[in-house]
Amino acid sequence: MHAKWKRLVSEGSTRLDMFEHISLMTLDSLQKCVFSFDSNCQESPSEYIAAILELSALVVKRQRQIFLYPDLLYYLTPDGRRFRRACDLVHNFTDAIIQERRCSLLTEGSDDFLKAKAKAKTLDFIDVLLLAKDEDGKELSHEDIRAEADTFMFGGHDTTASGLSWVLYNLAKHPEYQERCRQEVQELLKDREPKEIEWDDLAQLPFLTMCIKESLRLHPPVAVISRCCTQDVVLPDGRVIPKGVVCLVSIFGIHHNPSVWPDPEVYNPFRFDPENIKKRSSLAFIPFSAGPRNCLGQTFALTEMKVVLALTLLRFRVLPDKEEPRRKWELILRAEGGLWLRVEPLSPGPQ
Repeated sequence: MHAKWKRLVSEGSTRLDMFEHISLMTLDSLQKCVFSFDSNCQESPSEYIAAILELSALVVKRQRQIFLYPDLLYYLTPDGRRFRRACDLVHNFTDAIIQERRCSLLTEGSDDFLKAKAKAKTLDFIDVLLLAKDEDGKELSHEDIRAEADTFMFGGHDTTASGLSWVLYNLAKHPEYQERCRQEVQELLKDREPKEIEWDDLAQLPFLTMCIKESLRLHPPVAVISRCCTQDVVLPDGRVIPKGVVCLVSIFGIHHNPSVWPDPEVYNPFRFDPENIKKRSSLAFIPFSAGPRNCLGQTFALTEMKVVLALTLLRFRVLPDKEEPRRKWELILRAEGGLWLRVEPLSPGPQ
């Protein structure tokens, strides 16, 4: 992505839609991490990527058409037929990779396969699922593995792209915070070549982490979640939400509660200073939900956000565009017409 940005800037395109570029980058990263597959989707069109984007758009569109909720009706419509074709394409792609990897396991034996992958440092999500067993020694079924892989692909690219796009926007609007983050990264990597982030570095970026969390508070990628009550819930005023009721929980509303977050529309990373965190309930900040059904990919997402943000600020300065973006509510929090920022290279960048 950085190489592409550098090329675009050299061609005179300094104004970029963050959502467009970062979504392709997160999809590219996920295919590498989930499947060990080099998609090259940032430069070349991919049927698989196009199908994922189409399915995401069709789901949102269907949500707004209550009469198309029944599958029988939906699959008779042009959108329903498009949905089914895209779904088949995505499943066939995942099936082929699972089958290929399963054959490698059978040919080499699980122990030899695992040692070879670990030595090459290429153990991916599919490998972990194929080698997983429950307490009775039973492996996951093919359908289980495909469902987990699809969940990561669909749930892991749009949300992370939204979080990264909005944090770059907030840092473009607050150059003093952007520069402090950049200095933190430069200090961490000052004696290294190449300048890349290692696992142990993630805990050495406290201010950058505070900036990410404040952006997730102000612009949570998932604004609303639903939960079904498994028992009666008694509210403080004595009223009861009966067991079985589905409740909508507004993450955006919780993150903008002025009694917890004074001046909630102000971007202030110091809200997440360790001393300030101690004073708040752990449920005042829930960008990944909370409890037993919280986001299974939150560690992956935060890790990716830290790495991408650190290396982006090391190589580029981001500046605000003339037009202020308007929040757009879909499955994730987007910007109406895209989220446009200007970028300036700070170094030769990656080769």
